[in-house]
Amino acid sequence: MSERNRPEDAAQYITVSDPVQHSEGMNKYTSYRVDVRGGPPIPQHDGASDNNAHSNVFQNPGYSAVLRRFNDFLWLYERLREERAGAIVPPLPEKQPVGRFSAAFIEDRRKNLERFLRRVAVHPELQDTICLNTFLRADDATFSAAKQSNWEVGVSSVQQQQSNNINAQQQQQQHSLSQKKESNKLTQWLTSTSTSIASTVMTVGNADLVRSPDDDLFEEIERYINGLDSQMKVVSQQASALVRKGKEMANGLFEFGLAFSLLGQSEADALGLALQKMGDTADTLSVMTAEHAERESSEFEDPIQDYIRMIKAVKAAVDKRNEKRRHYTNCLNDLSHKQSQANKLKGVPGKEEKSYMADMALLQTQEETERAREDFATVSQRVLREVDRFKREKADDMRATVMDYIQLQIEYNQNMEGVWANLIPQLEQVQIGDPKNTGQGSSTNVDSSVVASSSSGVTGE
Repeated sequence: MSERNRPEDAAQYITVSDPVQHSEGMNKYTSYRVDVRGGPPIPQHDGASDNNAHSNVFQNPGYSAVLRRFNDFLWLYERLREERAGAIVPPLPEKQPVGRFSAAFIEDRRKNLERFLRRVAVHPELQDTICLNTFLRADDATFSAAKQSNWEVGVSSVQQQQSNNINAQQQQQQHSLSQKKESNKLTQWLTSTSTSIASTVMTVGNADLVRSPDDDLFEEIERYINGLDSQMKVVSQQASALVRKGKEMANGLFEFGLAFSLLGQSEADALGLALQKMGDTADTLSVMTAEHAERESSEFEDPIQDYIRMIKAVKAAVDKRNEKRRHYTNCLNDLSHKQSQANKLKGVPGKEEKSYMADMALLQTQEETERAREDFATVSQRVLREVDRFKREKADDMRATVMDYIQLQIEYNQNMEGVWANLIPQLEQVQIGDPKNTGQGSSTNVDSSVVASSSSGVTGE
């Protein structure tokens, strides 16, 4: 059975190899070499140019080699979730507190880390992220600095805050000249905002959450994902039970064959030879069944468990959308509160300065609310695209997994039938009681003559 192609196979230019254990005092960890040989070009982002800082951060886009540890992969995973909120980020291998330095565990983790990177590299929502290229190509100093900072998200926030402060100062200096004009604009804007808030926020349970036209669709998605998760966990349990029974069957056939071999050794004639052939056949079937159980584990049980981890990733993407929804709702509530404060101070003698500051705070909150609205809409659309892609790709993947499992069972049963069928003519050639099939044929003839003579003597008398 030939191994089928998977989407991540398109990123075979990324490899994870050469795990090396390190010790720093009481701390032990394993590093992995991450190589990039070719691949897509480094993405250009807003404000980037050929002569900017990125040219010093990244190595030759045609080839790079860096050392990364598991915590670095965790950093990349979390940055992807923040940088592209709502995307289905491929799962990382789970942590293991015991036995994490065994050769088998390290090799299994290496394979899974490589698969994680390749999946991200071909992911339509993640493949052009800055954090991915930082992880793959940045030198140690640059990567360490990126991990210690909030990367570009933090820089953008600081720049935005500085811009807001400068604008507020400039506007305050011009307060005496533009207060009346600004007041008229604010009155018009506050009226439209009040109407917008009233039509956007609805009561959901005990909390006020913003509603969107896609909410019913997302509720259906959540029901679908939760149901799929429950069903796949049942399938996983049954798959694990099948693999476990297969291993038990292999052990049973081994014990069965050993028993027949020992029984054959206790028989000195052709029957003993036949019993030993039966024992040898059972031993062959034991090895075959053990290998089959291992293939069931890697080609059926493991893909099912990976499917469950992907479902968990879908849930995390939907949760990100819910998180953005709550943030947008909080911004709307804050906007309503500041609108109320501004209205109370407006036109009150002696409160002109406070009224102006309240108006400025209201404008800043309106800008923040607009960003939250855009972020919520962007994440919502991304989740919809991702869930649609998940359904299509995983349906194909599940179909292929089931077909591979069926083919695996056909091959195994055909091989089992062949081994049993080959035993039948071997046993048919063994003639029980034939002197040629035992090394004690002469002794048997002598004993038969003695018995015959004794019988004749008794008859004569």
